[in-house]
Amino acid sequence: MPRKPRFNLIGVPQHVIQRGNNREPCFYAEGDYRRYLEDLQQSAVKHDCRIHAYVLMTNHVHLLVTPMKSNGVSQMMQALGRRYVYYINKTYHRTGTLWEGRYKSSLVDSDQYLLTCMRYIELNPIRAAMVNHPGEYKWSSYAANAQGKTDPIIEAHPIYQGLGATTQECQAVYRELFRHHVDNDTLHEIRDALNHELVLGRSYFKDRIEEITNRQARMGQPGRPRIEEEAGTYYVV
Repeated sequence: MPRKPRFNLIGVPQHVIQRGNNREPCFYAEGDYRRYLEDLQQSAVKHDCRIHAYVLMTNHVHLLVTPMKSNGVSQMMQALGRRYVYYINKTYHRTGTLWEGRYKSSLVDSDQYLLTCMRYIELNPIRAAMVNHPGEYKWSSYAANAQGKTDPIIEAHPIYQGLGATTQECQAVYRELFRHHVDNDTLHEIRDALNHELVLGRSYFKDRIEEITNRQARMGQPGRPRIEEEAGTYYVV
């Protein structure tokens, strides 16, 4: 069965997940996390991608990325995979694949879902009961986005920059978003879009993506009646 083509639109953020093969670990020691982040930074720069959020879990990785050239995310992930898998195999005297097939990704409606997706990513260690606060986890972008830690990987998205007049105000507003966890309905929405490699967004955003790409952007059958959102009102189309 042929692979489904990816959504690749310049300037539109993508939520990316890559899992270890058979859910096995892809990080074994602190040096592995550091090496992955080094490889991620170099690959992102080389392929003109902007990283807004990330978390490195024991057996999978989440990234929020905006490509600034065609197929930038795919090229970045291929380069990153080659570099990091070579390092792991050489370091631990192993052979074979590290990742569970190809990565999965979903387009993100930045106006509505970008900050929610950032929170979803950086709250992963909380949901996994690894820490009690996202600031306690070393291998995520929370320290950069919420606490002002220098992180050469992270480049702020305009939506994030609009949270305040200064960097410190943006960080303070962003921290306030973490007073509440992402609700269950939104969790399912994010996961469904990611697992099925569709679009996370409002109905009219999905309509626009379908027009541009000539591809189905939502769950369900094409032509099925849906609720359309426009200027805060809802109507059936």
